[in-house]
Amino acid sequence: MTNARHGKQLLQYGLVLLIAITLNFALPRLMPGNPLALIAGVDVGLLTPEERAEIRDRVGLDQPLHQQYLTYLGDVLTGDFGYSYRQKQPITEMIMARLPWTLLLTLSALAVSALVGIILGAIAAWRRASRLDMVLLNGMIVLDSLPSFWLGMLFIAIFAVQLGWFPSQGAVTPASGYQGIAYAVDVMRHAALPVLTLSLLSIPRVFLTMRYSMCSVLGAEFIRTARAKGISDWRILVRHMIPNAMLPVVTVLALRFGFAFGGTVVIETVFSYPGLGRLIFEAVSGRDYPVMQAAFLLFTAAVLLSNLLADWLYPRLDPRARAA
Repeated sequence: MTNARHGKQLLQYGLVLLIAITLNFALPRLMPGNPLALIAGVDVGLLTPEERAEIRDRVGLDQPLHQQYLTYLGDVLTGDFGYSYRQKQPITEMIMARLPWTLLLTLSALAVSALVGIILGAIAAWRRASRLDMVLLNGMIVLDSLPSFWLGMLFIAIFAVQLGWFPSQGAVTPASGYQGIAYAVDVMRHAALPVLTLSLLSIPRVFLTMRYSMCSVLGAEFIRTARAKGISDWRILVRHMIPNAMLPVVTVLALRFGFAFGGTVVIETVFSYPGLGRLIFEAVSGRDYPVMQAAFLLFTAAVLLSNLLADWLYPRLDPRARAA
């Protein structure tokens, strides 16, 4: 990728982020009703005169619109997402308290889905048109069609209620006093079912991408040459086929990281997991508009970063893209 092309893509992503910030700024001011109530996220009648004055001063409602926009833009770019008057807490602090839990789920699920999807996709492609390939392919199609909330509730019913192997909600055991290894084990037990659900929902995309890519590589000239040289099937699979089939899979995984943030809303709600997804659900239920706006920007940034990562990885993994 040339520097000019890289700079053009950065400019495009920056423009998309600027549009998202502008929409976030404009919507509360364009919607019917009192903009003060929408910005505060609570009924104006519930606010004290001091709080109303503070909100007006914070967002500059008495200032010209362009000055309000510049103030809002500066706050967002410096990480200040405002204040939740419903929760009586700065939104940035709320996000930073929830972000590690969501990252734990998304990164763990991404690692599990990558490992399982790549292995099963390679096996299915190697045994293409066999009974095993058909079973795996049809199973993944069915798995990809399952609703996330249904799968989560099914796991709660089986593994938490019936078998009692894992907790059904939360991220840690309340008032347990666990420390060190015991605390880490407790965290992993609480994360097990949400991670399992997210992983199973992500595996089909990775599997299908890997299988298709592997099937394309199977007919390549260098595979026929390797077989003509008498190289074992296992070595051809591990040393030649899988590395050459990984490029589309890596791109898919990079993109999945951004979209996985949005996918945690349902999963964290089902498991009452205290991450960003649960925060969004609470904000929507409580009509806490400032928190919803901040979450929208955060998810937009995550998707843009994942796309940027995919664009950065692609030419480094494929020399043909660098030469283009």
